[in-house]
Amino acid sequence: MSDTPELPALPVTFRPGRTRAVLLTAGATIFVVITTVAMLLEKLSPGERTSFVFTGALLFGVLVLLSRPKVVADESGVTVVNIANRRKLAWAEILQVNLRPGDPWVFLNLSDGTSLPALGIQPGIAKQHAIRDARALRALAEAHSVHEPDGPQEDEHDEHHA
Repeated sequence: MSDTPELPALPVTFRPGRTRAVLLTAGATIFVVITTVAMLLEKLSPGERTSFVFTGALLFGVLVLLSRPKVVADESGVTVVNIANRRKLAWAEILQVNLRPGDPWVFLNLSDGTSLPALGIQPGIAKQHAIRDARALRALAEAHSVHEPDGPQEDEHDEHHA
């Protein structure tokens, strides 16, 4: 029980907070700098200024998309929001939560035989925070699973280890 993390209260959202802060701050700064430069350069036509501002907004938009990933766990399951997609999973669909050394983010092994990257938990800037979040999500998945693969060994009918 010493390695078993305490289950967080549901709903809970896991997201790379520091990475998100860096991306959003950089995006806003880039937009402000490019827009300021466009307004200060007197030789630019209105169309050229507009293209500068549009470019700054486009770069900011890309960084907002990169800051989008999160994993939301609630009573019904897990919603994985990655850069360009969102997927809702029932707890029973999640067989295993993996964050191995060197992995860029958590991978969810699913009951359909596929693996889903969950970019909302990534060790980039805050490795210990990501490990703690991965353990919490793993504990939640095990607590809500129909057959607890790493749970109590009392049920001898459980031979479906992932």
